[in-house]
Amino acid sequence: MPDRFDTGMAVRRSVLGDAHVDRAEAAKTEYDLPFQTLITESAWGNVWASDAIPRRERSMLTLALLAATGNFEEISMHVRAATRTGASRSDIMEAFQHVAIYAGVPKANHAIKLAKQVWSELDKGEDA
Repeated sequence: MPDRFDTGMAVRRSVLGDAHVDRAEAAKTEYDLPFQTLITESAWGNVWASDAIPRRERSMLTLALLAATGNFEEISMHVRAATRTGASRSDIMEAFQHVAIYAGVPKANHAIKLAKQVWSELDKGEDA
């Protein structure tokens, strides 16, 4: 049976794509190795690996939480990931509608701006 790190890495690659994970792995240093191990085992090997919530819904939850807490740096990455988990653009917009009502219009507005930038890149074939 694979350990949480191996499971986490497989889920991470499935959700984020090999290119993204390869870039992250190449940028890893001795200083952030413990952090990278923590998120691979905990976020990806435990939370994302759970089948209690389908990945589509998990993507929408993640996007809503990132926007609601103002953690915009990872929104673009997770908008791209949502295309792999089955969340549609409409699904993502619905999640951001909830953010507007429960966490604030400016946060939702900024998240929508980021999502639209990603969708424009994807529509142009820029699948990074």
